[in-house]
Amino acid sequence: MSITQVASQIIIIFLLMLLGALIRESGFLHSQSISDITNIALYFLSPMVIFKAFQQDFSLQKFQIFIKLVLAVFIGYLVTIIVAKIIFHKIKDENLKSILLYGSIYSNNGFMGVPLAQALFGSTGVFYSVASLIGFNVMSWTQGISMFKKSTHPLSHLEKLKKIILNPNILAILAGLIIFIFSIKLPAILSSFLNYGSQAFTPISMIVIGSNLVGLKLKDIKLTGSLTVALLLRNFIFPLVNLMILWVIGIHGIPMVTTVLLAACPVAGLVVLFTLQAKGNTKPAVILMSISTILSLITIPFIYFCTSWFK
Repeated sequence: MSITQVASQIIIIFLLMLLGALIRESGFLHSQSISDITNIALYFLSPMVIFKAFQQDFSLQKFQIFIKLVLAVFIGYLVTIIVAKIIFHKIKDENLKSILLYGSIYSNNGFMGVPLAQALFGSTGVFYSVASLIGFNVMSWTQGISMFKKSTHPLSHLEKLKKIILNPNILAILAGLIIFIFSIKLPAILSSFLNYGSQAFTPISMIVIGSNLVGLKLKDIKLTGSLTVALLLRNFIFPLVNLMILWVIGIHGIPMVTTVLLAACPVAGLVVLFTLQAKGNTKPAVILMSISTILSLITIPFIYFCTSWFK
């Protein structure tokens, strides 16, 4: 796929986000509605997209690439965590430090990345994006949440494990792996059901993301030096770090491009949720997430262009 085609998909995604902002600004979407639609997309439509991606004949080569991708994703998290901690170790404000660390390390790969992979590469892209989802869910609910030390309701190790395993997307991955490995074919009516549900995921996700940007006022945007560094890490540097890791491991083509694009997605929305749970000031988190999302409309095509050097 050419850079022009990717840019076209990004423009379509931008227009869907713009539609979401327009709907919210017109008063047709409210906070509770957005929360409800977000849950529908994350916990119902996203698992359908993931499960559908495994509806294909078993291929040992694909399975081996998938395992290598999972390994590469975890290596990527290890490297970026170390780099981020070194860069932000002098930040004294614990609330801000947690936001900077989490925001720079964890991308919105599920809510924005999977729709992007689906739009660009169809079910093949979603299949390979699953490796990134596994890494994100495992790391975010263990290392990620641990950075917000002042949470009033800290999760036990068992609760964290439940959060990971019982996540509908992880359940869809486990079920999908079973039907992929054993080449199980679903009845035609179920396949059609999955197709209809999957097609709704991308537009709904982008509309919700766009609606969440409406509340951001220009007068409230104050990009400090540390927030700017976090933006550079999240949108530019860390995606390129992941690209180099994949290249060294020997992953190319759609698997590499899909994984890099998911790593290039903006700051994960959980940064706001975790800050709220820790009773912290969410303003830096909202600013970081919002600016990163807007900036990604430019940086994702750039990162895609960079992948062409390593194919």
